[in-house]
Amino acid sequence: MTDRAGDAQQTFEYELDAPPAKVWRAVTIPEYREHWLPNKVLADQAPLSIVPGEMVRYALRDEDAPFRESEVTFELSPADDGGTLFRIIHRMALPERLEAANSNSPPAMMRAA
Repeated sequence: MTDRAGDAQQTFEYELDAPPAKVWRAVTIPEYREHWLPNKVLADQAPLSIVPGEMVRYALRDEDAPFRESEVTFELSPADDGGTLFRIIHRMALPERLEAANSNSPPAMMRAA
């Protein structure tokens, strides 16, 4: 199980000249999304969660070992000038910390005497 509080996160915010409906199509229609977010980096082409017109979240997976996984969330809101406020949140799941073999922890099971 991954500790979500320990995940690394980067947030990017942009003001785009395009209307929100056009940006929404670019992040949700596979033929358009493929130009800047290739299917090969998606763990699954279906979104993890979606709020139509406002937010969509995808799972990503590195192409090379150790094949780390992460999530990218796209949030859209209308700007006052008719454009779009576009936020990208990339959350990298940190690997679970493995316990050392010589940790002096009591064994989980004991043999019968």
